[in-house]
Amino acid sequence: MQQALNTALDEILASNTKALVFGEDVGHLGGVFRVTDGLQAKHGSSRVFDTPLAESGILGLAAGLAMAGFTPLPEVQFDGFAYPAINQIVCQIARLNYRSRGTMPMPITLRVPSFGGIRAPEHHGESLEALFAHVPGLKVVSPADPHQAYHLLRYAAASPDPVIFMEPKARYWQKAPVEAAPGDDLAGARIARHGRHLTLVAWGAMVARCLQVAELAAEDGIDVEVLDLRWLSPIDGVTLAESVGRTRRAVVVHEAPLTSGLGAEVAQLITASCFDTLRSPVERVTGFDVPYPSGDLEDEYVPNVDRILYGIQRVLEYKRG
Repeated sequence: MQQALNTALDEILASNTKALVFGEDVGHLGGVFRVTDGLQAKHGSSRVFDTPLAESGILGLAAGLAMAGFTPLPEVQFDGFAYPAINQIVCQIARLNYRSRGTMPMPITLRVPSFGGIRAPEHHGESLEALFAHVPGLKVVSPADPHQAYHLLRYAAASPDPVIFMEPKARYWQKAPVEAAPGDDLAGARIARHGRHLTLVAWGAMVARCLQVAELAAEDGIDVEVLDLRWLSPIDGVTLAESVGRTRRAVVVHEAPLTSGLGAEVAQLITASCFDTLRSPVERVTGFDVPYPSGDLEDEYVPNVDRILYGIQRVLEYKRG
């Protein structure tokens, strides 16, 4: 995935002379995860450059550059570092197009290495999708594999709207082919695995885990469909309803805390569309209502295979009354 993102950025810079990549250590070093490796040497330090350690400055700069006609692709080094930039993201980037009555679009793609899975220190692993998805004016997307990462980043960079691009850092080293053509409509969700008995809904790193769970469930004769939501704002309610409408059961999996997590919104969309045919309430398997832990405690926090299988069991064994 790291190389797929690097290739996508390289091609965006080559095809769009107004595109700029900037952030902490993205230039000579190539980023802490080496996603921008070699881009400064190829495209020059005026188009790929380092910034001070000041996330509010990075996103303030992005807003100003967008107002001046550029296509900024800033990076926040870790998801937890985005908090100091919330004012710029929410009060400026998300609103300027609306505030200017369409005369000031914000074609900004903010790359955010996101979620857990690497046992990093505090603030280096978070799950902020509900925070971003709640803000009108922002689009939010998270790729699940190298193919999705490559095509979704190119798609996001071509959007006239600000996009929060949440990269699952636990999947940076995943190897898989990247086809030249996207293969489907990048604007919505995708079925990662077809099934009959229930739908697992996930995004980012949890898609791979749900696919693993689906294979294990198949050994017991349970045919699980896995829906990669991809876009967390706007959510593709049509594909979501079609999938759950077929399977009639759903389990939503995410790393963020349970309370007010994005899974609640997904569950409501499912209930509103499929109420008459659902055979059980929508189940959620999530992180816990505590700060995202660091180090070894992360394994206890992030939904694992057993917890997801128990969620599937609860849905399948539900009986009305």
